[in-house]
Amino acid sequence: MTVSRRVAWFLLAFGVWSWIIWPSFLNNIWKDPRSWDDGMTGFFAVHLLLTVVSLVLGTVIGVLGARALLGGRVSAPRRNPASRAGSPQRAGGPRRRG
Repeated sequence: MTVSRRVAWFLLAFGVWSWIIWPSFLNNIWKDPRSWDDGMTGFFAVHLLLTVVSLVLGTVIGVLGARALLGGRVSAPRRNPASRAGSPQRAGGPRRRG
């Protein structure tokens, strides 16, 4: 599969974003008094699971973006030849007369 450079960068940025946001989120949940009541509460367990799943998905998505960028599986954006300045051909192909 080939992805555009823009998509590859987006995937990589999403992975980095996940690793910036979710550990901070879990740290804030850890400090919340609803997280602990003679042990871990359901509140904390749900948010821990959410964080773990988000980090796994963010890692996979980021790795796909990095592999696309580093592996050369990035395509240049497609351009419509008719959109070039001075092109006599119009979108939709040549016109037939008659």
